[in-house]
Amino acid sequence: MSVPASTTVFPTIPTLSDFSVRLIAWQREHGRHDLPWQNTRDPYRIWLSEIMLQQTQVSTVIPYYGRFLARFPDVAALAAAPADDVMTLWAGLGYYTRARNLHRCAQVVVEQHGGRFPESVEALAELPGIGRSTAAAIASFAFGARATILDGNVKRVLARVFGVEGFPGEKKVENGMWLLAESLLPVNGTDDDISAYTQGLMDFGATLCARGKPDCVRCPFAVDCVANVTGRQRELPAARPKKTVPTRRTWMLLLRDGDTVMLEKRPPSGIWGGLWSLPEAADEAALAQLARDFGATADVSPLAPLTHVFTHFKLNIEPRIAEFDHSAKAVSARDADTVWMSLNELDAYGVPAPVRKLLEGLQGSLI
Repeated sequence: MSVPASTTVFPTIPTLSDFSVRLIAWQREHGRHDLPWQNTRDPYRIWLSEIMLQQTQVSTVIPYYGRFLARFPDVAALAAAPADDVMTLWAGLGYYTRARNLHRCAQVVVEQHGGRFPESVEALAELPGIGRSTAAAIASFAFGARATILDGNVKRVLARVFGVEGFPGEKKVENGMWLLAESLLPVNGTDDDISAYTQGLMDFGATLCARGKPDCVRCPFAVDCVANVTGRQRELPAARPKKTVPTRRTWMLLLRDGDTVMLEKRPPSGIWGGLWSLPEAADEAALAQLARDFGATADVSPLAPLTHVFTHFKLNIEPRIAEFDHSAKAVSARDADTVWMSLNELDAYGVPAPVRKLLEGLQGSLI
């Protein structure tokens, strides 16, 4: 293998002539073959799984994937569904922009492509929520296209095997990795070979070449892997440069009327976009006023605070509980974006994970 002195900008593309041959052989013997979205060429099922798998573990995705297929068996069914149904079924999977893009993508496929997913990487990448790597994965698995993927697992494999320096999220490093990944694609082979290679990259990065403790003893590239040979498995790939994670604070109103609570529909953009959540305020005084506006009694009591960690910030939540005052004759729901929900109906609403935790705690206290 030829490895340049500094691979960050790739003055020379490192090579390993039989990389794809070894990877395909490994995948066929040791890779994953029983995942519910495998052994199909259906682009709808493949697309659905690829979107769900973005930044989410396989074990988490499997039950959601099954529920989505049961409710939306094809792209036409998903496109025709109300947005609330999609968001409710997605609730708990996180990164909710994916759900909104999923719904919009299905509508575009139906409206602009006659209900059939386009076959080229370029056309797939133009659809909502489908980036370059996801488009390549869909094209490879569904249509046997010779296409390059480069997700987080693949970046880790390339960084270790070929000794790629620099943080893979940095643009010039990522561009170099795209060139490297393209150079490693099988030159010849059947559609099944291409699919096995693509799946092999994903499986290898998720299992043997995992983030924590790579299993170098069983690795088919052990004797050539720069990280293994030089003992740098923990150093490669380079970590993201550390930044201070900002902290935000919000107050949430848990307005209760017996075994029902008030929920508000969040705006379509921003965190938890389109989900049902508790009314929020920027501080204690604003929350007290909000409670009065909604017809709460005078007493607003604190609940245990909780913290929810997003990708780019931490959210400290200060929940407050109050009882609805029927004597105040307040409107029970101000508009179509405000509802009273029975705690027994929690599964019927798309609710953010920390809000669900609060409501489940309240439900438990009523039993």
